[in-house]
Amino acid sequence: MKIQDIVVPDLGSFADVPVIDVLVAVGDVVEAETPLVTLETDKASMDVPAPHGGTVSEILVGKGSKVSKGSVIVRLAVDDAVVPTTAAAAPSGAAA
Repeated sequence: MKIQDIVVPDLGSFADVPVIDVLVAVGDVVEAETPLVTLETDKASMDVPAPHGGTVSEILVGKGSKVSKGSVIVRLAVDDAVVPTTAAAAPSGAAA
């Protein structure tokens, strides 16, 4: 098994964005596109999805935490056969 950092994607000009919900717990098995946390910018709420499947090994943020582009939010234990193209998750978008 390999540990993969999952980071906050590019949020445009936003920085110090609050985490309004953590949607997974340590030990949860997630698939690609499973929402991990919900962030709230001035304009919208958005989920940050898992870029690939794995098991949540560590959660580095909590409700009320402030994050910016590149902040590590979750660590996933992934099978060595899984070769992600990037650790950065793309926003799935959600309305405010």
